[in-house]
Amino acid sequence: MKSEPPPASKPVPPDGADDKFYIPATEAVLERRPRALKNGDMFGVFDHHGDIVRTAGAPDGLYYKDTRYLSEVRILIDDRKPLLLSSTVRSNNTLLIANLTNPDIFADGKLGLPRDTIHVVRSKFLWEGACYERIRVQSFHSDEKTIALKFNFAADFADIFEVRGHVRAARGRGTSSCPVDNVVVLSYAGLDNVQRRTTISFEPKPDHIDTRSATFDLSLQPQEQVSLFVTIACDEDGETIATSRQFFVCLREARRALCRCSERMASVETSNPFFTELLCRSIADYQMLVTDTEHGPYPYAGIPWFSTVFGRDGIITAMQLLWIDPDTARGVLRFLAAHQARTVDPANDAEPGKILHEMRQGEMATLGEVPFGHYYGSVDATPLFVVLAGMYYERTGDLETIANLWPNIEAALDWIDRYGDRDGDGFVEYERQGADGLGNQGWKDSHDSIFHADGRLATGPIALCEVQGYVYAAKINAAVLAREIGFAAMASTLEHEAAMLQEHFEAVFWSEELSCYVLALDGDKKPCAVRASNAGHALFAGIASPEHAAKVADLLMGHGFLTGWGIRTIAESEARYNPMSYHNGSVWPHDNALIALGLARYGFTDHVQKLFAGLFDATLHMDLRRLPELFCGFRRVPATGPTFYPVACSPQAWAGAVPLALLQACLGLKFDHRTSEIRFDRPRLPDFVGEVLIRSLQIGDSRMDILLRRHQTDVALNVLKREGDGQVKITL
Repeated sequence: MKSEPPPASKPVPPDGADDKFYIPATEAVLERRPRALKNGDMFGVFDHHGDIVRTAGAPDGLYYKDTRYLSEVRILIDDRKPLLLSSTVRSNNTLLIANLTNPDIFADGKLGLPRDTIHVVRSKFLWEGACYERIRVQSFHSDEKTIALKFNFAADFADIFEVRGHVRAARGRGTSSCPVDNVVVLSYAGLDNVQRRTTISFEPKPDHIDTRSATFDLSLQPQEQVSLFVTIACDEDGETIATSRQFFVCLREARRALCRCSERMASVETSNPFFTELLCRSIADYQMLVTDTEHGPYPYAGIPWFSTVFGRDGIITAMQLLWIDPDTARGVLRFLAAHQARTVDPANDAEPGKILHEMRQGEMATLGEVPFGHYYGSVDATPLFVVLAGMYYERTGDLETIANLWPNIEAALDWIDRYGDRDGDGFVEYERQGADGLGNQGWKDSHDSIFHADGRLATGPIALCEVQGYVYAAKINAAVLAREIGFAAMASTLEHEAAMLQEHFEAVFWSEELSCYVLALDGDKKPCAVRASNAGHALFAGIASPEHAAKVADLLMGHGFLTGWGIRTIAESEARYNPMSYHNGSVWPHDNALIALGLARYGFTDHVQKLFAGLFDATLHMDLRRLPELFCGFRRVPATGPTFYPVACSPQAWAGAVPLALLQACLGLKFDHRTSEIRFDRPRLPDFVGEVLIRSLQIGDSRMDILLRRHQTDVALNVLKREGDGQVKITL
């Protein structure tokens, strides 16, 4: 038999733009508030029942290595959909638990089974390539009752890009079988010569089973309960298949892995239970999205569309988490160094020294139907890689790791000068090399995100405002590392180049008329005179002069940008402003976090407080207290919450880490490994938090528990516990 084909649809970008990777929205994902689980290279998107319901445009499914291995799973009671009682994902993201009951079930016109008689509890989790589920069924009827509990299932083996809307000219071939009386195997022979297999096993043996369904005929006495186990294992080319009897063993292993991940991180408690819940959710989402690689932990970008390695996303997430978990930064640096481009490959936008943008493992990427197997089309990941290396060293003093990475850092610096600045004007630009690559290659990479004041789209090569800041910060950080390793002359050269870039940047990118840095320079070196949040990244990077930083800070915190929930990507006065757009008027939490860190760098603590308060208030209206990838940029209205964006990823790694970055910005938290000091520079606590307790905060070989209390506008600090000779210093 052929594998079940995915729904046919063709993505049509707005304005007729040539954007092959536009994600069409036929329904709002957040409207359904799906439940997400992830472990390693597997993730699942379920509805509140714990089902996978296939509808056009919806991302629901069980995915492994960028392929949807299961496109439908439904539980029925006597062929009827159960009623939902409750549904939640545990705060640590290990278990999805759905409480269900039967509807009124009639037979021959008579009520045979009143509603709320049968209680069904579904508990499911993911672990090492399999989805494990326990279904506990209990009867509360006064008499013995017999029900048929049925599982329907299907697999389309759609590549993630097919799910996103891409139509393929040809697909592989699928088969299905029941090799034993409690197992169904759904297989797909891909055009990439990979045999993908979904093995569904049941315990105990179903009363009826075929390649589309399995049914249990249950006779239940009053108060009697039974447990059924289902394991859905996904593999390529005959990997080891788990069995359903391993449910409790694997659940224990999953929890132990979570504990091991938690042990390496500091923890935070606060006097505000809602804020503590937000921080716990942030850390839990990180722990779910992080994947252990041979190079160390790497946070995958987000569910559902970006559950894979992204260079920029991984770097920025690591930056935000650096104060609480430096191991993530080390893992990200080592992974990206191992996959750094070595040759010129226009089809993949690769050049020697360039840092990976995206890495995919699916059939379409392997066959070259999409260019994202190893794709390098981002202009900012390379300088940000160097910045992260410098930040990691400043945080840890781990010179051994930096020495091992030094050839990669040098290669990245060489890419900046040789390939990044093609025309020698002192600025780093981008232009798509491959016909199928991304047109825009900064973090705002949608087709219409870089434009002129009159709304005309900019043509390349394009030099982005924030990228020049990243290059400046890369050279400053690389100079420190070079001097530590023993290359003093190189350090001096890098410092000189950074100073020259800063002077050139101020002269060309600053617009007195806008009171802001321009968004970009186009291919003719004409400024895109647009007020955009990108200018705030110049503060994060430290390239902005103090005078201009103050003007940018006031502008971003003014009426045109600040919604009350956060800072928009562009001001509402701009030609392409649309609060419902992806990049032209929406609010991106990670964008706000980098701006907040920049505001803190220049001492604008009141602005940081205000920004933090707005984003915290936004989370009070969000499912599971989780910040999504982005939300709409409508102005805050009393007694209402923020407006959601229809296809935003949630959870998203760099959005999830935002509360931790904002807390760092408020506290002015810095580290000096040379003196083993944890420093709090002019710390402030937002009005919604009276106390913050940070446990097991590490500097060198020392760990400390630190309590901070707000007293009006001041903060008092106490070290409650100290292991080692580390010190704490506060500057008021």
